[in-house]
Amino acid sequence: MCETLPAMCWSFARAYEPKELEPYVTQISSALLITAVFDRNVNCRRAASAAFQENVGRQGTFPHGIDILTAADYFAVGSISNCYLNITVFIASFPEYTKAMIDHLIAMKINHWDSVIRELATKALHNLTPQAADYMATTVLPKLLPMAVGIDLHGRHGAILACAEITHALHKLGLQTNRAVVDMISSECVDALKNIHQKLKDRKQYRGFGGELMRPAVCCLIEKLSLSKMPFKNDPVITGWQWLIDDTIKTIHLISRGVKDSILASLVSALSALCDEFYQAEPGQADLQIQDVLVSQYIEGLKSPQMLTRCGSALALGCLPRFMIHGKVKQILEGLLQMCTVSQNEEKFTEARRDAVKAISQVCLKAGVCAHGSPDSALCSENVAEVYGVLLHCMTDYTRDSRGDVGAWVREAAMTSIMDVTLLVAISAPEILLPDLVKRMMCCLAQQAAEKIDRYRAHAGNVFLCLLHSKEPAVPHIPHQEELLRIFPFETTTSLNWSAPSQAFQYITQLLGLPQYQYHTLLGLTVSVGGITESTVHFSSHSLFEYLRGIQENNAALTQFGDTLLSIFRDNLRNDMVSIPFLGMLNQMLANSCFEIFATQENHQFCVDILDLCKEFKKSKVIAKLRVSISVFCGLIQFQGEVRKRVLAQLLMLLCHPFPVIRKTTAGQMYEMLLTYDDVIDPEVLDDVMTLLSDANWESDLETVRTHRNQLCDWLKVSQPRKITKNPVPS
Repeated sequence: MCETLPAMCWSFARAYEPKELEPYVTQISSALLITAVFDRNVNCRRAASAAFQENVGRQGTFPHGIDILTAADYFAVGSISNCYLNITVFIASFPEYTKAMIDHLIAMKINHWDSVIRELATKALHNLTPQAADYMATTVLPKLLPMAVGIDLHGRHGAILACAEITHALHKLGLQTNRAVVDMISSECVDALKNIHQKLKDRKQYRGFGGELMRPAVCCLIEKLSLSKMPFKNDPVITGWQWLIDDTIKTIHLISRGVKDSILASLVSALSALCDEFYQAEPGQADLQIQDVLVSQYIEGLKSPQMLTRCGSALALGCLPRFMIHGKVKQILEGLLQMCTVSQNEEKFTEARRDAVKAISQVCLKAGVCAHGSPDSALCSENVAEVYGVLLHCMTDYTRDSRGDVGAWVREAAMTSIMDVTLLVAISAPEILLPDLVKRMMCCLAQQAAEKIDRYRAHAGNVFLCLLHSKEPAVPHIPHQEELLRIFPFETTTSLNWSAPSQAFQYITQLLGLPQYQYHTLLGLTVSVGGITESTVHFSSHSLFEYLRGIQENNAALTQFGDTLLSIFRDNLRNDMVSIPFLGMLNQMLANSCFEIFATQENHQFCVDILDLCKEFKKSKVIAKLRVSISVFCGLIQFQGEVRKRVLAQLLMLLCHPFPVIRKTTAGQMYEMLLTYDDVIDPEVLDDVMTLLSDANWESDLETVRTHRNQLCDWLKVSQPRKITKNPVPS
């Protein structure tokens, strides 16, 4: 049907004279415009727009045709949100189309089967209210209120949202003329709006699938009626609204996964507006009884075994207005900080940690900063270190589950929060920003800006530059600030695309030359250079090797770099998320002769330490770690002295590893190693060694393989490993 109407109207323009169509022009033009802006199908919208254009051009009698065509052309109607929220407002400014569009939305769109269309329709009604305020107040709203408590689920959902949006639009319109919304709508409508929640609750319509639509819709109604300053203070309906918000937080884990985020967002907005309007005993002062109940309840919710209840409680604490948290800041922050710390140690409740981190910054921003103030009412010298400690700890959250690196959500939230809090403290009380806190913050941001995931690298880089270049307020105690400003001039805040590896890594690797940033920058680069994403590995390794080539003649700088490398290795020896990419990065460094100055010295301590640390992996069951360890051992063969014998001994032990694939990989890589470094063994036995490595079946049984391995030991003049026999446990 929607495709037939534009086609027929398009043909009318060619088939009839203007005088013949003149009596029907208003109906045809309204129908075409309604289809052009409200139809769900983009092809139908574009067809209607084309038909309207044809009629305007050939008939010349369509009201305001040229003006409308400019706004509702073929391309403009391609975006459905643009149609509902912008184009409709322009078209409705012409009286011939206003009521027809409103009536169509009420009759056909707020009860549409698609929830997106219903929500867009209610927002369109909000935007159209100034064009026909009296019609909305006296005709549309009374028509919607029975639908808001009706039987049809979709109609009820759309009607509740529409009532909320229209009431709020009338309130904003009344502000311009100093009229309250209750003066613009009848007392019957006010009572009907107030009773919507109770009727739904009595009918148990907050349960089941219908409840997934009713809860966010009524939360939207609560928000809009609160913003509209409805005269419900001390009315029992406020208790009912608060019950709905609290019950939704407690039972949200029972709701379908796809709508949970939208429900949380709607209830947080509702709670904030409800507190602002109805929970003030005096202007700027909370009702103490309600304050105690809500704060205690949400802090207790942070300990819930249900993750989404924790999320809702954290977001609820974060959205409370300033007067609601006054005197409770210490209690709220302790609850949020404790949940972040404990849940991170348990590697559970990742989404709740993310929301708690957001709430921490929101509480700090609302409470404000006072250097010598009370921790119950502000961020001050007594609690600033604890807040920063938890936020910095959250920036090291690398929790993984079946969805991947979910800890990245927490890290992103922590970066945003730490930026907001730092700028607040810098402008109000910079003296409580201790040098150690600023150093740890900038180093953690540098690490995140060197990592492999484009989105989070970009976010970290932008936060880093924001804090570096902030002038009003200026962030104090930034380490190596002058050098950083030379590396990142002000232009990079807009020109540098941190998401592009080709741009980001050539800047971030320059931080390796700054002692206080070297460890964290190299730690971030480890997962990029040793990762598996081709573009990231290519550009990060290229930039890293460029830096290393620049310090080849500087023995002190290279030694310091090596020490930092070893520190990272030691600190993350048992962390496969770092140790495996670290070995991959180290293998690339050895293959590119980045430590050639060390290789010319016998038994250089760097090689000895690397070898000792790599030996820890020989009992690992992780194939990827064993494979890359073999590559590192083969790369270490370039070092001179007794250490070379020790490297060969490790490789020969791996030739008898319990895993056949490891034995085969070791033989193959040893073969390639001997081709590359032909001075490793005696030339007289080189051919025999190469032949045995290539021809022997290293995947056969261990006894056969051990014979071949022992032969290699004799040729290479390495002691044969002894088989350890475990003593039987005495009975």
